[in-house]
Amino acid sequence: MNERWLNAAVVAGLVAFPLWALWMDEPFLITLATRAVILALAGVGLNIALGLGGLVSLGHAAFFGIGGYAMGILASHAQAYAPIMEWPFLIEGTKSMPVIWIVAMLAAALAALAIGALSLRTSGVYFIMITLAFGQMLYYFAISWPAYGGEDGLSIYVRNGFPGLNTLAPAPFYGLCLTVLLIALAAHWQIARSPFGLALNAARQSPARVETVGIAPFRLRLVAFTVSGAITGLAGALFADLNRFVSPVMFSWQTSGEIMVFVILGGVARLFGPVVGAVVFITLEHWLGGLSDYWHIYLGALLLGVVLFARGGLIGLVAGRGGHE
Repeated sequence: MNERWLNAAVVAGLVAFPLWALWMDEPFLITLATRAVILALAGVGLNIALGLGGLVSLGHAAFFGIGGYAMGILASHAQAYAPIMEWPFLIEGTKSMPVIWIVAMLAAALAALAIGALSLRTSGVYFIMITLAFGQMLYYFAISWPAYGGEDGLSIYVRNGFPGLNTLAPAPFYGLCLTVLLIALAAHWQIARSPFGLALNAARQSPARVETVGIAPFRLRLVAFTVSGAITGLAGALFADLNRFVSPVMFSWQTSGEIMVFVILGGVARLFGPVVGAVVFITLEHWLGGLSDYWHIYLGALLLGVVLFARGGLIGLVAGRGGHE
């Protein structure tokens, strides 16, 4: 099957699923699908760094958590009618999703810029460990931050608002998250085909050759890492809004590992790889989790099979190598 048709089928399935769930009177399934869509968005962020730039980051939970806490801090202050800062400028909380998204993306992008500027001076296993270390640093910082719940986390009692939508209803909120995901996928597709994306791909394959034509691989990777962090931060804000709760777990290395699993399962550098990976992961978690507490064994077996026998991920297995988009 051509990968374009496969991607179109995935989009059609994502659009049709909430309609089927409403027809079946199963609103919980829409919430479950919303979780998959948001986690897929985090995977899209990682896929820009990993798939295009070859950057194996085990610290993307740092940006996911920053996005979540950006939402939690702004919404909690709006909820309590207390400003975040009164001097030198009055900064108030907000329950407006667009404003929260902008703040979450900017905060995650700045963190990614700082972390990337240090981490990208290394490569290989050293890069992996440094990104992991930054994520764990933020995890322990969040645990020891009593102003926003510490290790107990922070609850938001009412979901934030978006103009013209009832975000508390499962279907409209799902549609909003799906729209954001599709915009992120379109941005990823455009980046991959832009001169920047082509140069980034070349730097991934042969940094020395890229340097000989006057392009600095470090700058390319830093920009890609920053954009990747911003998208993952946006996913974190949506995830916190979905649960109306934010906790240090969002910063944990397990969260980074799960985001990595989404990308590997679906297919590294495949446009819809993180989407397919997240949907498969959430499906297994829901179905197999009800059967056994050890459902991760089956996930591990699937992941092992994909790594050994489907190097292009599940999308590559279905579309074939020639169908790469």
